[in-house]
Amino acid sequence: MTHLSKTYYQLIVKTIFLLMVGMLFACVKNKDFEVLEPACESNLVANISIEELKEYYQDETLQIQEDWILEGYVISSDAQNNFFSVLYFQNSTNNPTDGLQIEIEMRDSHLFFEVGNKILIKLKGLYLGRTRNQFKIGGVFTSFGNVSVGRLPYNQIFEHVFVACGEGAVLQPDVLTIPDLQDNNAGTLVQFQNLEFSAAELGNLFAEKEAETERLLVDCEDNELILLNSGFADFQSILLPEGRGNITGVLVKDGNDFKLVIRDFTDIEFDQERCEDFVDEFTSNTIFFSELADPDNDPEARFVEIYNSDTAPLSLKGWQILRYTNDSETVSSSTELTGHVIDGESTLLISPNPLVFEQVYGFLPDVDAGTNSPADSNGDDNLVLVDPFGTVIDIFGVIGQDGTGTDHEFEDGRAQRRLEVTQGSPLYEFSEWEIYNDSGESGTINLPQLAPVDFSPGIR
Repeated sequence: MTHLSKTYYQLIVKTIFLLMVGMLFACVKNKDFEVLEPACESNLVANISIEELKEYYQDETLQIQEDWILEGYVISSDAQNNFFSVLYFQNSTNNPTDGLQIEIEMRDSHLFFEVGNKILIKLKGLYLGRTRNQFKIGGVFTSFGNVSVGRLPYNQIFEHVFVACGEGAVLQPDVLTIPDLQDNNAGTLVQFQNLEFSAAELGNLFAEKEAETERLLVDCEDNELILLNSGFADFQSILLPEGRGNITGVLVKDGNDFKLVIRDFTDIEFDQERCEDFVDEFTSNTIFFSELADPDNDPEARFVEIYNSDTAPLSLKGWQILRYTNDSETVSSSTELTGHVIDGESTLLISPNPLVFEQVYGFLPDVDAGTNSPADSNGDDNLVLVDPFGTVIDIFGVIGQDGTGTDHEFEDGRAQRRLEVTQGSPLYEFSEWEIYNDSGESGTINLPQLAPVDFSPGIR
């Protein structure tokens, strides 16, 4: 090649290169290479609602064959990586009555489907299913012959999911309280007010690195809600805020539990002081053992009765009855009384066998304690009534001493608290009891008791 030819060739190459660079920059808005907006859809019209679609589901994953069009408003975002390969949408911009999710094989879906966008979905060919009580649509996933909803492949997403023309809507989250949550709230954008992270969570990060992590939220009445965070979220390594306030997110259902997923860190506004400690556990010395039963003719009809001598009812949250079998110095069994309220001047009956109790005494007991429980004592064990704070409120017997032949044996008989007793005692006082058994030792009465005639459950 001559010098002139070589120079001419280099000039041509440089010219072509500059033209290609110019064409490349002409294809984008700026040097940041912004993603082009997808074309919007103005012709599709919805002909089925989310609620109607869910009714079509019959307990197994199915492929939709009808030419149905579903519409909704996008409520989730993967901009901060707390959502992955999924879009949540609901049926209206405010006061939604239903929501749904579509599984998609796409990262950075927020660039195409922004929060507030109205989307229209061609359902024909998609699959409808339910996993742990959460409805979903998408592609298909098959494992060992089992079919479930999987991610819709990337090359099919824009054949099924379309953004409606027009400006994106401003969503108003549905303001809810934890006790009022209903199944139809799942899959919708919600807000809770006056929530805070449980004291036990303070000092933790939002999530463990690269691991899905649950954090416990509570309101000022100690109602609980799980916050579900991705270990890949942008805010994974941020400490949980210590205050109280509002939190917005997508409510999901996982089995019988509701969980909340935030879109980004700004969904949390905890700018108030934490709740004052909510007191729902109480103590009282007016709660005590009033009758213990070990019928000679039917050991299945045993029971323990406690009595409230006060005129006001008392929640027994945190209360328990402990049994020390024979001469044991450690707890052999226990019965939790949480969930029960004992009315003023009333009894609470604990039985190891409610069906037999009803057959013998004519009515059901208040608590089913099960076999080998404190209520199933054969009369030579020691029983302790403990309040929520671990304080012994009342005791029958002497821990470490087998009751056989002592003044606290009620084998084949009955231990009845005398009517003049109006409060419990952390030390056993034989003088407060009238005790029947089959031995008559140590001041007790040798007179086995028969059910039901010799017992008075529920009567003080």
